[in-house]
Amino acid sequence: MQIVVVTPAGKLYDEVVDYVVVSSKNTGQFALMKNHTPLISSIDSGYVKMVKEDQTLVTVILNGVIEFSNNIVNVIAQEAHVGFTEDSAMEHLLSVRKERLEENKRRMVDFGKAEKELAENIQKAKASKV
Repeated sequence: MQIVVVTPAGKLYDEVVDYVVVSSKNTGQFALMKNHTPLISSIDSGYVKMVKEDQTLVTVILNGVIEFSNNIVNVIAQEAHVGFTEDSAMEHLLSVRKERLEENKRRMVDFGKAEKELAENIQKAKASKV
C-alpha cells in the first residue's frame, strides 16, 4: 500500500509500505493494513509509524487528517517530521518550530525598526504638511 504525507511546505513522504500504525491523543491507536476498510480520522497530536519489511519510520504529526481508501494512505498535516523513532522525530520537529518562532521574533523587531525609521523620515521630510 502507498502512503503520502503532505504539509503546507510540500510532500514529506511518498512510499510503498507494508502497514501503518496511527496514534493520536483524540482517537487512540489503530493499524491500517492492505485492503483495510476505508476511513478518515483526525490526528491532533500523534504519529504515523510506517513499516516496510525490516525498516520502520515514524512521522510525528501536529494537527492533521489521515484518509485511507483503495490501499492509499493520505496524511495531510499542519506540521510533520519523519524520523527513525517517535522521540527523534518529535525533537527535530520541536527544534524546527523553535527556530521558526525565533525567526518570526527577529522579523517583528526588524519590522518595528523599519516602521520607526519610516515615521522619522516622514517627519524630517515634513511630508505630512502640504
